[in-house]
Amino acid sequence: MSTVAVPRIPGRLGRFVLRMFRPHVYATYGLLWVLALEGSAVSLTGAAWRPTGATWVRVLSVVLALLFLRMLDEQKDLAYDRVHHPDRPLVTGAITVAELRGAMAALTAVVAGLNAALSATAVLLVLAALAYGVFLAVLEHLSAAVRDRQLLNLAVTYPVQVLLGVYVYGSLAAAGTVTADWRGALLLALCAGVFLHFEFARKTAWEAEPGARLYSADLGPRGSAAVTAAFAAGAVVCQVVLFAPDGVLGLLPCLTAALPLWGARRFLTARRGAWPLPAAMGFVVTTYLALAVRAVLLP
Repeated sequence: MSTVAVPRIPGRLGRFVLRMFRPHVYATYGLLWVLALEGSAVSLTGAAWRPTGATWVRVLSVVLALLFLRMLDEQKDLAYDRVHHPDRPLVTGAITVAELRGAMAALTAVVAGLNAALSATAVLLVLAALAYGVFLAVLEHLSAAVRDRQLLNLAVTYPVQVLLGVYVYGSLAAAGTVTADWRGALLLALCAGVFLHFEFARKTAWEAEPGARLYSADLGPRGSAAVTAAFAAGAVVCQVVLFAPDGVLGLLPCLTAALPLWGARRFLTARRGAWPLPAAMGFVVTTYLALAVRAVLLP
């Protein structure tokens, strides 16, 4: 077993993060997700919303939690990556399991410390999301069905995203900023629709290589496309229910539905290639950005 000099570890971790956790993608996603969810939750109470110090604690906590989960995924997928992605850092030795686990322990301590400044509830909720991720790693190791069946794997792994959303909303409720009610559940459903639209879009294609982990391999290209579009439609319906009373400004985020509509039309008419990923990514970014802007602009 090779060892790595301690002074080299930060640089190795930094290179891993830049390659496997591209900050301009993951950090932007975490930022917009938290701002959209918090801003929408507060604005639904009738109060004006502006980001506070607690907002930035939630943003940083979510981004660090996503990094923790990305490091965990790198370890879970090692056997698959040895065959399909032989250039990945863990496969090539650019990073080691011990280095990743040490970084994950440090991230856990940092996230817990940050949220101790908010509330004990916030600490417990964010740690619950990280703990569920670790549980999934154990479950996938023990269960070939969970590991290899794409739809089953999604069913058991997606709740970690829900738990991060619950952390954001629950920490707001614990602080007395919002009162938890049915609108919170609908907000989380909205976020689920946005994320799952992208998740299915990136794994939907007309063709699939043997062993490729695509939803379209299980559902067929048209079936997977229908599910992809349905999640976007569900997110838009949630927006209408929640924000229609605010008039034109409340329905502003619904304009982003044009992107999944275009993506579905492009995919189904082409009958080759993959779902146009820029449209799916654009739906995530523009929906969350529009929700945050709406919350700021409301009187």
